Amino acid sequence: MTVAPEPAPRASRAGRNLPAAIGVGLGLLVVVGASLWFRPEPFVAVVVVAVCAGLWELGSAFARRDIAAPTWPLLVGGVGMVVSAHVGGPEALLIAYVLTLAAVVLWQVLDGPGAQALRNAAAGVFAATYVPFLAGFVVLLLGQEDGPWRVAWFILLGVANDTGGYIAGVLFGRHPLAPTVSPKKSWEGLAGSVVLTTLVGVVGALWVLNLAFMPQGGAGVLGSALTLGLVLGLMTAVTATVGDLAESLLKRDLDLKDMGSLLPGHGGVLDRVDSLLVTAPFVYLVLSVAASGPAA
Repeated sequence: MTVAPEPAPRASRAGRNLPAAIGVGLGLLVVVGASLWFRPEPFVAVVVVAVCAGLWELGSAFARRDIAAPTWPLLVGGVGMVVSAHVGGPEALLIAYVLTLAAVVLWQVLDGPGAQALRNAAAGVFAATYVPFLAGFVVLLLGQEDGPWRVAWFILLGVANDTGGYIAGVLFGRHPLAPTVSPKKSWEGLAGSVVLTTLVGVVGALWVLNLAFMPQGGAGVLGSALTLGLVLGLMTAVTATVGDLAESLLKRDLDLKDMGSLLPGHGGVLDRVDSLLVTAPFVYLVLSVAASGPAA
């Protein structure tokens, strides 16, 4: 008697295992939320783990093209950047970043000159910039007033971007956004991202910063929940989409479907945080200059 094999899990129209993606996504939100609850150190540790995993995935991807990015300088420097951002702020992050780049280049010079060494060093510089340096801005957000709430707000902006883009893309997607890079992304999906990220931006400005909904006399340009929410919503949708497309272009060049397989339904760690990495510096800068409330 022949037993028919069990059918493979069906992928959604967006091309992934939706139940697994939802389960893993909710699990990640629980881990991040729990790490933010009491003290900042557990969240910093979560960022360190994510950075190391992302660097490992990127190094494995580069190896497919016979590029050997210096592993140890990147891992040590990556941890150093995250910890420096937490302990010393933006100046310390910049110093740790420069020292990491110097260590990557020096490591490769000592390993031997030549065209291959140049490729390896360039890959190391890219990896140090793309993963730990950009991740450092999330830790800088944590150091601001009401830092845990701002980090949670930032993460929810990323979730809103993915959720709004996914729903609008599946239901209404007809016009490809960048068909040669990511065929499943559509202009309708981008519009859905803008709508939901703007909503989260406005609600966050009301809840986290206690801003008035409408602009008040004497308040700055970003001194109302409406204007700040609009800026954050539009900016997040654009930068997150750029981050997604940039990683898709990188994976296409490296002949990869996913950067890794650590997160079922999502791929690797970099597949999950690619949009957040690119968005983090912009959200940090906007919230750094935004008014904390109506002018007195």
